Amino acid sequence: MVRVDQTLDARNLICPMPVIRTQERVAMLDTGQILEVHCTDPGAIVDIPAWCRVHGHKVLIAETHGDESIVRLEVCD
Repeated sequence: MVRVDQTLDARNLICPMPVIRTQERVAMLDTGQILEVHCTDPGAIVDIPAWCRVHGHKVLIAETHGDESIVRLEVCD
C-alpha cells in the first residue's frame, strides 16, 4: 500500500491554480511527507513536476487516467 500523508483536490481549477495550491500545501508539510494532487487541468501534469524540480521536491508519480491527472510528490528540504 502506498503511503500518502495528504491529498489535494485541485480538480476543476485552471492554470496556474493547481501549482499555487500545491505550493501552499507543501509549505504546510514536513520534509519526507507525501502529497498526492488530483487535477483536471491538462497542463498540471507538466507544471507541477516542473515546479517540484525547481524547488527540490521529488516526484513519485505523474500520470493521467482519463480526464484526471495524479501527481504524487515527496517534500524535500
